Amino acid sequence: MTYRFDAGGGLIVVAAEIEGPTGSAIVRMALDTGATCTLVNSLILVAAGYDLALAKDRIEVTTGSGVEYAAKVELTKMAALGMKRYELPVLAHTLPPSAGVDGLLGIDFFAGRTLTINFASGELGVS
Repeated sequence: MTYRFDAGGGLIVVAAEIEGPTGSAIVRMALDTGATCTLVNSLILVAAGYDLALAKDRIEVTTGSGVEYAAKVELTKMAALGMKRYELPVLAHTLPPSAGVDGLLGIDFFAGRTLTINFASGELGVS
């Protein structure tokens, strides 16, 4: 499947749906091929019913401001770019408001798939 993006707009932002134990949310995710793990805003995860205090793992995350720890939770479902992932582990963390997105869609979301980013045509291909 092919999706359009604004090649001159900086971040590649895609819509995603997150499902949790008690709710769901439509979120704006920045496609980040430098992120090995998908990251979602903590407040959105809590609103969908995830209890971050019960997270078994805390993962060290290097950010622009230093090293921090983020709870690792398993999403019931995440859908984006025509794909659905079940039981996807994500990191719960807060991005600065200036980021303008609700999280980072990391390369783990694309495991077993081919992702093509064509900046000349402004197209994302997922197969």
